[in-house]
Amino acid sequence: MSLLLPPLALLLLLAALVAPATAATAYRPDWNRLSGLTRARVETCGGQLNRLKEVKAFVTQDIPFYHNLVMKHLPGADPELVLLGRRYEELERIPLSEMTREEINALVQELGFYRKAAPDAQVPPEYVWAPAKPPEETSDHADL
Repeated sequence: MSLLLPPLALLLLLAALVAPATAATAYRPDWNRLSGLTRARVETCGGQLNRLKEVKAFVTQDIPFYHNLVMKHLPGADPELVLLGRRYEELERIPLSEMTREEINALVQELGFYRKAAPDAQVPPEYVWAPAKPPEETSDHADL
């Protein structure tokens, strides 16, 4: 029976290879925990960005279009999206290293951050204070 089971080292290696690829892209907002979300920042180190071209493209090309989303340079930091409340309290940290530019943009938009047409464009009043809004509730009885 022990011949049928793969060695423990092989299982650990397989788990290490699969976990990072699925962890970052499987993030789903916990709207109860994110109540009061008003702003966010991407924390990263310039050296880290040079090896993470997708995240670098998001930081340099996309962040300026989002209202209440900024970049903060921290030496040695892996890139993370830090979600903040009204009083700048930290609500959640989301690692970005394994995500593509498109995945990061989709996540930020799902969280409700407003993407402006141009970096210096005006922001509609409904997006000034609270970028995150829970998804619209759908009724089980929508057909009634």
